[in-house]
Parts: sequence; C-alpha cells; structure tokens
Amino acid sequence: MSANQSLIAEVQHEAASTKKLLERVPAEHLGWKPHEKSMTLSRLASHISDLPEWIVFTIEQDELDFATAKFEPFVPSSAADLVARHDANVSKALKSLENLTDEQMKEIWTLRSGDRIILQQPKAVILRSMCLNHLVHHRGQLSVFLRLLNVPIPGMYGPSADEMAAMAAS
Repeated sequence: MSANQSLIAEVQHEAASTKKLLERVPAEHLGWKPHEKSMTLSRLASHISDLPEWIVFTIEQDELDFATAKFEPFVPSSAADLVARHDANVSKALKSLENLTDEQMKEIWTLRSGDRIILQQPKAVILRSMCLNHLVHHRGQLSVFLRLLNVPIPGMYGPSADEMAAMAAS
C-alpha cells in the first residue's frame, strides 16, 4: 500500500468517527463552555469540522502564514451544519491525498506568523501530527464537552461506555 493510500484509509476511518460525534452536538448548547479558558462548544466543533481542510493546505501549499491568512471562523447553527462542513472538507482532503506523491511528502512545510516560524517539518509529518493527531486531540476534547452536557458518546475505536450500557440493557 502506498503512503498516500494509507493516509486515505486513515482519514476515512477518522472522518467516520468524527462525524458520529459531530452529529450529537446539541444546538441549544453551542455557546456553552466548561471553563473560562475553554473554547465554546460551537468554536471547538467548528474547528474540528474544518481540520480536514488542513490536509489540503499542507499538500497544496508550502506554508501557512497566520499573519496574512484570511480566516473567517465557521459559525454553525446546528449539528447538521457541522456535519455538512466536515463532509465537504473531508471530500476535499481525500481528493488532495489521491494525487499526493512520496516526493511531495518529503517537502518541507512551514507554519508561521510573519517572520516567526512556529514549526517547519516534512509534509508527511505535518499530515500525521498537525492534521490527523490534532483532529483526534480536539475530538477527545469534544467528547468530554458532550459528556459534561450528558450527551451519550459514540464509540470511536470500539463501543463507548454508553453503547456498552445500552447493549447490556438489551
């Protein structure tokens, strides 16, 4: 299996798990946050729905400069909005990954803010760390937010405690 095919399979797997969680985001709590230093539920969930697009940035550009990038945060009004945004970004990411070569994966990618370099690594490393691992990290945060709101959590890598309890009850 080629490196890009391996990444495609991983993105598809993580996207399916992410979608299950985004589907459960309650619209009535989008402004809620568990702590004053936390993002709101809306901001966290929208960040998660946007993260697959970082795969496209990484493959198609050599850098992202926060000082010059034009970014408008996505403001969802429902779980359906989050899922639609997520699905569209996953689709774009998969298209970019289809043509990714091993040579491109060795190219250096830079994250900066003006003259300050935040990180600089091969695109293969960025795809795993800043794209996929970053997504899984924030998805874990979202599962805690939802748990605190008493929303049943779906399983990501097997049944969740909520799903196990439902299986035991039936």
